[in-house]
Amino acid sequence: MAGLKDALEGKLTKRELSLLPKSFDVVGDILIFIDFPKELLKKKKVVADAVLNQFLNIKVVCYKAKKYGGEFRTPTLRILGGERRKETVHKENHIQVKLHVEKVYFSPRLATERERINHQIQAGESVLVLFSGCGVYPVNIAKNTKAKEIVGVEINPVAHQYALENLKLNKVKNVVLYQGDAKKVAPKIKTTFDRVLMPLPKSAEEFLGIAIPKVKKGGILHFYDFMQEEEFNLASEKIISAAKKFKRAVEVLQVVKCGQYGPGRFRVCVDARIH
Repeated sequence: MAGLKDALEGKLTKRELSLLPKSFDVVGDILIFIDFPKELLKKKKVVADAVLNQFLNIKVVCYKAKKYGGEFRTPTLRILGGERRKETVHKENHIQVKLHVEKVYFSPRLATERERINHQIQAGESVLVLFSGCGVYPVNIAKNTKAKEIVGVEINPVAHQYALENLKLNKVKNVVLYQGDAKKVAPKIKTTFDRVLMPLPKSAEEFLGIAIPKVKKGGILHFYDFMQEEEFNLASEKIISAAKKFKRAVEVLQVVKCGQYGPGRFRVCVDARIH
C-alpha cells in the first residue's frame, strides 16, 4: 500500500506512517486490516478516508479487533470509515458469494486453493464439503466443474443461511446443504463420495473419523491443517493414523502450501487417496 503511505504524508507523523499496517484482506467492497495499531486509532478517520480515496472499489474500511475465535471461528471487526455495514458480495472464480464478514468465517486468500480443487474434480464426481460455510466451496465446484452432486455440511446457522442464498444467487441446482454439527450430520448421510473436502479453519483432525468413512474406495480426501514447514509430514500421518481405525490404506498424493500464518507456519492441504 505504498500509494496509501504517500497519500497520508503530512497527515500523519513519521512515527504514525511507520505504524501503517501492511497486511489486509479485501472481501467484496470491504477492506479489512489484519492488525491495526492502537496508536493509530486516534487517526482512524484520516486513514480510512485515504483508503476510500485511493481505492474507489472499497466502500467500507475495517480492522480486526480480535482474531478468529468462538465456536464458529469468526473475527471481531470494527469499522474505521465508509459505509456502516459488514455485509458484502465477494466475487471469485466466476461466482458471487454474499456474506457478513463478522458472522461468517471466510478467507479471500483461499481463492487460488479453491480454484486448484476445481481443476482436480472430474466429470460425474460426487463431492462432500464438510464445514461448507457460506457455500463458497460448493458454489465454486458447482459453477466451475462438471461434478454430478455436491453436499455441504455447516454448523454455523448464519453461514448456512448465506449459503442457501448463494445457491440462488448463482443459480446452482446440484448442491444439497445441511445445517448442523458434522459429527452428527455426516453419519446420517448414507452415501459415500468420490471426493471429501475438510476446509475447517482449525482442528479438522478431530473430524477425520467422520470424513474417512465418507470417502469411496479409491476416492480423494483433501485435509487442511496448520503446520510449521518442517512438520508437514505430520499432517499426512494424522490421516494415516485415523484411516487405520477403519482398515483403510492411505496414498498421499501431495502436500500443498495454501497460505502463510506466521513465521514458518503455513496452512497446508494434504491430497490423499483413500483405498
